[in-house]
Amino acid sequence: MAFNFETEKLKNELKKIKPKRVLVQLPEGVKQNSFELLEFFKELKIEVVFSGETCWGGCSVAVEEAKSVKADLIVHFGHSEFMKIDFPVIYIPIKDELDLEPLLKKSLNELKSFKSLGLSCSVQHIQDLKNIVTFYENNGKKVIVSKKKGNVSSEGQIVGCQYFGLKEIQNKVECFIVVGNNFHSLGAALAVNKPVFLIDVYNNEVKNMNEVKDKILKQRILSVEKFKESKKIGIIIGVKQGQQFGSYKLIKEKLEKSGKQVVLITMNEFSPDKLINFYNIDAFVELACPRIAIDDFARYRKPIITFKEALVVLGEESWDDLIKEGLL
Repeated sequence: MAFNFETEKLKNELKKIKPKRVLVQLPEGVKQNSFELLEFFKELKIEVVFSGETCWGGCSVAVEEAKSVKADLIVHFGHSEFMKIDFPVIYIPIKDELDLEPLLKKSLNELKSFKSLGLSCSVQHIQDLKNIVTFYENNGKKVIVSKKKGNVSSEGQIVGCQYFGLKEIQNKVECFIVVGNNFHSLGAALAVNKPVFLIDVYNNEVKNMNEVKDKILKQRILSVEKFKESKKIGIIIGVKQGQQFGSYKLIKEKLEKSGKQVVLITMNEFSPDKLINFYNIDAFVELACPRIAIDDFARYRKPIITFKEALVVLGEESWDDLIKEGLL
């Protein structure tokens, strides 16, 4: 995999800002490149500190870490801007420089029964968007690119928790193509009611996400049903600025009215080890990133549901309507 860290672009930005100390955030799979980037900053005579915390998206910007080491700037690699931050940040998406044509050709067999395609890419492949559209159009397909809605930075971009741009066009297409990884394509499959195909650049395959979606839906139904039987509930409030979904006050009040005991818990980063200490709690509602409850189902021994799923438990939403509208 050839990563482009856009060092020339970064160098120009750094020369304008003239920081003395920088905090660098790297996605998990790119932390191995820290020494390479260290040399880059050394050449510019900039002191650099690397964040060792997880960095799953643009929703997780390490402002408090930067302040604690007295950095004047955050350089956030791997994602685009997701929200406004009251701290100087440079976002470097890290472009994947790949020849996508062999995979696109492979996808034609899966897509032969579809004439109109919705297209979305992870930020690493936004630069390939025009070429992808041209490829499918040359092969007789109509292509509509997902809209710039919610917190995405550009048309055609997909992020892990918001799929408004895909929902905007779903009545105009027969299926969706996601160029990127399993994380984004699974989210898309859970958000829209059309087939979703992953152009998996990391495993060199084309994948129909319907089977994975069906498995996840069964897990979510199981979690909701177990939650309904629970008496003692923990509501987990995410403290990361970009990972706050739903009103804990609303959920707490309604759960208590339904006869459940409720405690409020703040948490920055989830893990089974942290939750196991709350051993007397039967189930949890998490109001941080909704993908934690969905993707990490097997990691947790007790049911964890999302804000939307809690509304189903409380009778504010029906499960059928939630599936129709999308879990995300």
